[in-house]
Amino acid sequence: MAEGREPREYRMEELAREAGITVRTVRFYRERGLIRPPRREGRIAWYDDRHLARLRTIAGLLERGHTLTGIADLATAFESGRDVGEVLGLGEPTEETPVRLSPEELADYFEGEVTPDNLQAALDLGYLATDGDEIVHISRRLLDVSAALVREGVPLAAVLEAARRVRVHADALAELFATVLRTHTTTPDTEKLRPLAKSVVESEFSLALDRHLRTPPEPPAPPNPPEPAAG
Repeated sequence: MAEGREPREYRMEELAREAGITVRTVRFYRERGLIRPPRREGRIAWYDDRHLARLRTIAGLLERGHTLTGIADLATAFESGRDVGEVLGLGEPTEETPVRLSPEELADYFEGEVTPDNLQAALDLGYLATDGDEIVHISRRLLDVSAALVREGVPLAAVLEAARRVRVHADALAELFATVLRTHTTTPDTEKLRPLAKSVVESEFSLALDRHLRTPPEPPAPPNPPEPAAG
């Protein structure tokens, strides 16, 4: 809903007209659980701006090749995600910029790769959170890098699995440097020491990549020869 705009309610006919679909389609989506039930006042059903946003999202995802079953699965994963306040926890990231996306914009970032499993993995990692009908990615930088890797042919599932494993090592490195700084400085100047710690990690990682990328992979072991037949 646009800022400063008063929330609206719609009868089914008005909702269908605003969404550019038929009343029959609205009813079908409601029966399939793709939109939540309306507010009832006697025999009148009232829909609101969130219903309209969901209908527009469904239309946008259908245009991008998603099926209704797939959209329903995405909606289930989306609705099970933590909200942005819970993910941000102690506050917004110091150096990362969160970015707000519609479900259609997320689908455009990762064309064909926004599946319920991938969405759930990103929600579990805390990369994505919900804020009403919007999705919030915790880091513009991670979003752009993930999309670039997918464009290079790396499946999004593999990117997210690598991120999950990197998280373990990143936490260990952060704990190591935090301990060093607390042990050897009385009042750590985090603005000064933080980039120094990051430079050590980035340099070591760059050297490690050199070692691994320049070393050809070992050829697979030859299959065992067949056992001689008993004679």
